[in-house]
Amino acid sequence: MTSTIFERLRSGGFEQALFSHDTETGLRSLVVSHDTTLGPALGGVRMYPYEDETAALEDGLRLAQAMTLKAAAAGLDLGGGWSVIIGDPARDKTEALLRAHGRFIATLGGRFIPVNDVGTTQADLKVIGTEAAPVCADGDPSPMTALGVLEGIRACLRATGGDGDLRGVRVCVQGAGNVGAALARLLAAESAELLVSDTNARRADAVAQTVGARVIDPATAVVAECDVLAPCALGGVVDDRTLQELRCRIIAGGANNVLAAPGHAAALEARGILYAPDFCVNAGGLIFLEERLLGHDNARAEHRVRQVGERVATVIEHARRSGVSPTEAALSLARARLRPH
Repeated sequence: MTSTIFERLRSGGFEQALFSHDTETGLRSLVVSHDTTLGPALGGVRMYPYEDETAALEDGLRLAQAMTLKAAAAGLDLGGGWSVIIGDPARDKTEALLRAHGRFIATLGGRFIPVNDVGTTQADLKVIGTEAAPVCADGDPSPMTALGVLEGIRACLRATGGDGDLRGVRVCVQGAGNVGAALARLLAAESAELLVSDTNARRADAVAQTVGARVIDPATAVVAECDVLAPCALGGVVDDRTLQELRCRIIAGGANNVLAAPGHAAALEARGILYAPDFCVNAGGLIFLEERLLGHDNARAEHRVRQVGERVATVIEHARRSGVSPTEAALSLARARLRPH
């Protein structure tokens, strides 16, 4: 078991995977640091009832690696990391448990900066912040993530022969959480035709009523007929099964790790589906968080987030010029910043 973990860390270029257990609160958690070449690792605190610690570690590793690429591709001076608490947030989350996790994060001496994610809130991060510093608990990054995705979708529309106008463009927003709901509102303001799905039917209905969208079955949302599929929930949306059934021409959304395997990038390209690499198109929230850490205002953050579309356009142009997929092009640009100077 141990040798397998070390091999996984080595092969993925990870710096650390730290585990913590607190008997009094029942805390079982971990923090992964992937790459801090460019700066301290910033990443989410995800609380989820994983099947076991192996599943929790694998999720943390994948998400930490995605954060490194996202920060590098966005031109930020931050590294990538992630934190996971094993447990059901509805049943197991307590102030004492969050404080214990904060003490664990504090042992890293600022090399990991946490932000809320699935199963945690900004209020939870403030509790964690009573024990650790710095934390990102001031300002919700979700609207900025959504804004960056919107600009990325525009870039993809232009790259496929359009002018970036979203009027009448059918977009399927898969996931009606914070990012998905914010994206749906932005798209509705642009007169897009909206489909919305979520495993929480009440949440999907609420968003749909607000923006005038049509609710569809979450089991089939990924393969809905649309112009743009915008995954905004958990990852692994494009896998061996869904790849053959997709009925969209563009994939661009707020979710991390949209592709279940690296080879799916080339497979999408072969099918003529333009995929905006997730770590490029959903970087708006991370850009916003860096701006907050630097003490800058929302106006400056919004200006930088709107440039996500330009970065996506650059990636697509580079991909076409080089004869590779957009994902390969984005990885090349990100890795160029991560090479030792």
